[in-house]
Amino acid sequence: MIEPTIQVMDVSLAYRLSRSQASSLKEFAIRAVKRQVSYERLWAVRGVSFEVHPGEIFALIGPNGAGKSSLMKTVARVLPPTTGRVIVRGSVAPMIELGAGFNTELTAYENIVLYGTLLGRRPEVMRERVPEILEWADLTEFGNVPVRNFSTGMLARLGFAVATDVQPDVLVIDEVLSVGDERFQSRSKDRMASLMEGGASVLLVSHALDMVEELADRVLWLDHGSPMMVGDPDKVVAAYQEWSE
Repeated sequence: MIEPTIQVMDVSLAYRLSRSQASSLKEFAIRAVKRQVSYERLWAVRGVSFEVHPGEIFALIGPNGAGKSSLMKTVARVLPPTTGRVIVRGSVAPMIELGAGFNTELTAYENIVLYGTLLGRRPEVMRERVPEILEWADLTEFGNVPVRNFSTGMLARLGFAVATDVQPDVLVIDEVLSVGDERFQSRSKDRMASLMEGGASVLLVSHALDMVEELADRVLWLDHGSPMMVGDPDKVVAAYQEWSE
């Protein structure tokens, strides 16, 4: 029996927020040393469980503040869960925030090498891959341009091209596909299909419900960090739309 690529088991995630008001960083530091700072927990995710199998697209939907991005970060190994357990079998290519991993002062060429290295690839390999990555992203003419001058669509193309340049076991995508033009979205879907044929699992967050219905095999609806419904995309999306009207 093939094991799931992703297992999320009764996961909850809380952020620690300070209750103390301080007029300066110095005052806050003094209070912290004197143990005069109190904290409260803000629960972003509560008791979520699901599995994603090889070659499957699993989507997360819900309103802003539902905990979708926080949950994605636990799967991408950016944040550890407060309680529960996350198992990810294999390599992860995360696209959680547009431009995350890029240095805006560096050129596209330099950022390809940097981002690829952050994803665990060797710098010399990334330098060899630069021309093909730029070509896929339609940015061949912009290789020596600092990415601070890039539009959101250009950043999306560059980030996606780097993250998917090799076959990952898990591809984590948070809203990135919704910022590109139709050509980028079409080519991204084709590349995701190719990765899935190679056994990759995709965890997708999007407010574009039409895209979710088109791409996803299963959908989890979250609200205030808690699971509301999971299952067939058409049924879950329809229930969510009725609830949100």
